[in-house]
Amino acid sequence: MIRKGTLGLVMVAAAMALGSSALAAKALKVGDEAPGWSGIIGIDDKEHGLAGYKEAKAIVLVFICNHCPVAVIYEDRVIALQKDYGPKGVQLIGVNVNNIPADRLDKMKERAKAKKFNFPYIYDSSQKMGHDYGAKVTPHTFVLDKDRKVAYIGAVDNSKKVDKATKHYVRDALDALLAGKTPPQAETKAFGCTVKYEKKAK
Repeated sequence: MIRKGTLGLVMVAAAMALGSSALAAKALKVGDEAPGWSGIIGIDDKEHGLAGYKEAKAIVLVFICNHCPVAVIYEDRVIALQKDYGPKGVQLIGVNVNNIPADRLDKMKERAKAKKFNFPYIYDSSQKMGHDYGAKVTPHTFVLDKDRKVAYIGAVDNSKKVDKATKHYVRDALDALLAGKTPPQAETKAFGCTVKYEKKAK
């Protein structure tokens, strides 16, 4: 016979397990269909959506911002990715979901101009894209294949110092996808500044 107190503990544990499962089920995973998005304003003052890049052989979404020193360190590497892979049919898109003053659209335009960004830099003030993709830090990278399935999630490479990087995760993922293969490493731990979410995901 199960005592009343024990039964209560069992019910709580079961509820916690169910809650954890529900949360895990919602987390974006490699192989999932990429969440769609539309009407996101860019530094060009135009609206951008996933469907607008249907010709791309692969898409690299990089969640970045202006204020984060780690994101700033990676700017040149992100620019180089678009320069090297754009001619191969890959489209890189910078996504900012932070609403702090240093990261708003006017500051994004200034930063993009100063650094000569060669890719769309879009601003989702609703932060929905960040929640949908599960972006936790800046930079946090999501590579989408030609069928818009998530093929890679994680860091750009394995070192903040460009000359110390020995693993180039995004480049390796793109090389594999363009060759019709599976990325050699589909997921890594992203590192950087925490995304400044204002509310929990619904």
